[in-house]
Amino acid sequence: MTDPVQLLIDAGAIPSTPFVPQSRYSGVPLALLRLRPDEPGVVYVRRRFIPAPGTLAIVARHVAAAFDRPDLLGAKHLGDPLLYWRIADANAVVDPNELTDTLGRRVDIPLPPGM
Repeated sequence: MTDPVQLLIDAGAIPSTPFVPQSRYSGVPLALLRLRPDEPGVVYVRRRFIPAPGTLAIVARHVAAAFDRPDLLGAKHLGDPLLYWRIADANAVVDPNELTDTLGRRVDIPLPPGM
């Protein structure tokens, strides 16, 4: 039997990924966990590896000030608030709020995507 949902995905009517292109998970493959053959299983996102420190080109440095937030840094420096995770990756932090929690922290700003 042909899966009607898969047919819609193949036809482009349904996106093949649940993530927008700006997402940190865009391009990360999905997998299916099935504990027993008779159950439908659970779809999950495979592990995303953070780039090693020093592998991203740093173009600027920002000093965290009052009222800074990771999304505002993404909007200001990368042109899109959804790209805050690129700044988090460049600074090797898992929790993006660490970028702006400490006033005066130096935050490395990576090269914008596509450059």
